[in-house]
Amino acid sequence: MIVAIGRRLSGLLATLLAASFVIFAAVYAAPGDPAVFLAGGRDKLTPERLASVRAQYHLDEPLVVQYGRWLWDCLHLDLGRSFQYSDQVSDLLAARFPTTLVLVGYATVLFVVLGVGAGILAAIRQGGWVDSAVVGGTTLAASVPSFVAGIALVAVFGVQLGWFPVTGSGEGVAGTLHHLTLPAVAMALGSLAVISRVTRQAMVEAGAAEHVTVARSAGLPERQIIRRHILRNALGPIVTMCGLVTAGMLAGTVAVETVFGLSGIGSLLVGAINTHDFPVAQAVLLVMVTCYIVVTTVVDLVHPLLDPRLKATRSTA
Repeated sequence: MIVAIGRRLSGLLATLLAASFVIFAAVYAAPGDPAVFLAGGRDKLTPERLASVRAQYHLDEPLVVQYGRWLWDCLHLDLGRSFQYSDQVSDLLAARFPTTLVLVGYATVLFVVLGVGAGILAAIRQGGWVDSAVVGGTTLAASVPSFVAGIALVAVFGVQLGWFPVTGSGEGVAGTLHHLTLPAVAMALGSLAVISRVTRQAMVEAGAAEHVTVARSAGLPERQIIRRHILRNALGPIVTMCGLVTAGMLAGTVAVETVFGLSGIGSLLVGAINTHDFPVAQAVLLVMVTCYIVVTTVVDLVHPLLDPRLKATRSTA
């Protein structure tokens, strides 16, 4: 187990290093010259001013040297200073990341509870009208993009009914949950469909196992069979998919935050790209990729603990 954890951590660090270089190079390969923005625009631009700005921000150095300098600063938690706001990038992230984190956590609770519950119900009632209703409903939910669902939720529950606010993240626990309900639902709809399908399929496959047939022939209660023999063996793929979906949400809040006017890191990334605020864009992308890689690595480490058969296979390999 220790060797496996060491390998996963080594792979995580290598992946983060490669991802950080891709992020740095991709942002600087984007159209637009940051030196022009820092110099105050083309109206105030002179060759001497442009050269001075390039030297001040080390933009005249080779790409590899700039990357090495940026990576060294990131390792010391120095993400640079925003071109647009003139504030430390770390301060901007600290102010906005909690909103994104709460939004993703809220959406995760919704799609795990509702998606797993719907999948279990569909598997238990396989072939009946409940199964058909769950499959049809999840197919419809999966076909609607999150930003379209967000606009529809705002129009119905925010504007017409007035049940929920349509902008802002609120204050306090109750206020935050009230403000983030519609964004969380918009994010959770597509994920709910995926999780319910995975749960249903995993439950059906686990229910077809030989030991489940033996348990039924022994006269065990159906509820006990479902809980101890079917759901337990189906937890591996369910938890894995929940982790992957959550990791994807951490890197995909841009559309929902834009629709609902939330001050999260997704909207911060959009503003940074539009204003060529490269330090902010690099930092936000690095945080998103780091969160995704960490969550997927944790899921990979937890999976063998949930599936003893996989653990046994790895130990004999």
